[in-house]
Amino acid sequence: MKNNKILFLLITLATLISSCEEKVFMPKPKGFNKIDLPEHEYQELKGDYPYSFEYSKLAKIVPDTSKTAEPYWLDIYYPAYRSTIQITYKPTHNNAKTLEEYIIDSHTLANKHNVKAYAIDELIMTSKNGYAVKMFELSGDVPSQIQFHATDSSKHFIRGAVYFRTSTQNDSLAPVITYMKEDVLHLIETLSFK
Repeated sequence: MKNNKILFLLITLATLISSCEEKVFMPKPKGFNKIDLPEHEYQELKGDYPYSFEYSKLAKIVPDTSKTAEPYWLDIYYPAYRSTIQITYKPTHNNAKTLEEYIIDSHTLANKHNVKAYAIDELIMTSKNGYAVKMFELSGDVPSQIQFHATDSSKHFIRGAVYFRTSTQNDSLAPVITYMKEDVLHLIETLSFK
């Protein structure tokens, strides 16, 4: 009987001691949307534009209907990703000063994102058709992660910017942003001015 009382006392004491341990709350890690991305497939731009290029078969060409739209401005719209590559075109008429103004405007538009961007990487290249190209990659929660402009340095200037129409954070969109970057690079490489 005495042994039973001691055993009962030890079990009660052990229970009290173990129940006094502080429970540590462990939050679950954030989940990210799973985004299935297909292989890249491209098609030729159709229509009476002063330029041509290949764009994704996932996208639709939509005319730019904004109040400030000019001839030959268009959107390459990706319905599945709620994203757009906005294309603006300007003739330069062999005017070096006009071309310089367009390039400065392109830099200004990219730099407007400095408030939210924690980095802007600039890539300068020449396309396979010999056009001068500058691409801006913006990091952070910015509305446009990829911007570029291309010119033949005499008659034509084209600018593009990728936008996502979603409130999803850019870290969750990273696979789609990478996918869109490949499409932009393909567009640049297949760009041809008429």
